Amino acid sequence: MLRQISLGTLGLVVGGVLSIVGFVAYAMNNPTLNLVGFFYGIPILLGGLALKAAELKPVPFSNPTTPEVLALREAQATSTQNQIRKDVTRYRYGQEAHLDSSLDYLGLDPTDEERPVLEGIHEESVEGAYGLVLEFDSPLISFDTWQQKREKIERFFGPGLRAEVRQLADDRVDVVLIAAPESSAEQAPAS
Repeated sequence: MLRQISLGTLGLVVGGVLSIVGFVAYAMNNPTLNLVGFFYGIPILLGGLALKAAELKPVPFSNPTTPEVLALREAQATSTQNQIRKDVTRYRYGQEAHLDSSLDYLGLDPTDEERPVLEGIHEESVEGAYGLVLEFDSPLISFDTWQQKREKIERFFGPGLRAEVRQLADDRVDVVLIAAPESSAEQAPAS
C-alpha cells in the first residue's frame, strides 16, 4: 500500500499544514507553534516540492489479473518478474522513465527522445505459463529492432524466462516475459 502513496504529495500536504500553522501562530503571537511551523513545515514543504519534481508515477495495470493468472503468478513467477512488476507499479524518484537503465543496456534507448515509454502492464497465461506483459509505446524504434533484441532481452532478464515480442497497432510493442522453469533446468550445467 505504501508504494501507491506519493511521498511528494504527502510532503506537500504535511509541510503545507505545518507552515500554515506557523503563520497563524505568528499572527496570534504564539512563539512555540510559530517555531514548529516554520522550522518543520517549510523544510518538509520544500522536500515535498523536490520529490514531486522528481516523481515518476506508477504504471497502471491495463487489464485486471484473473484469479487463474494470480495462481499461476504465485506458483511460477520468477524473482525477476516479481521485481519488475513491483518496481513499475510504485512511485519512483530521480528516474527519467520506468526501466530506463534496462532499455539502455538492451540498446533500445539511443536518446531520451527515442526511448520507448512503458505505458502499462498486465499478466496473462501463455500456454499454461505465467506471463508478465510490458506494454511499450515505441514510435521511434522499429518492431524489427525489438525482434533483433529478443534474445538479449531474454538473457538480460535472467534464467527461467523466455521473451516474446508482439507488435500492436499505433507503434505499440508488447514484451512478454514468460516463466519457463523447465528451460532453466535444461540450461543448467551438468555436475
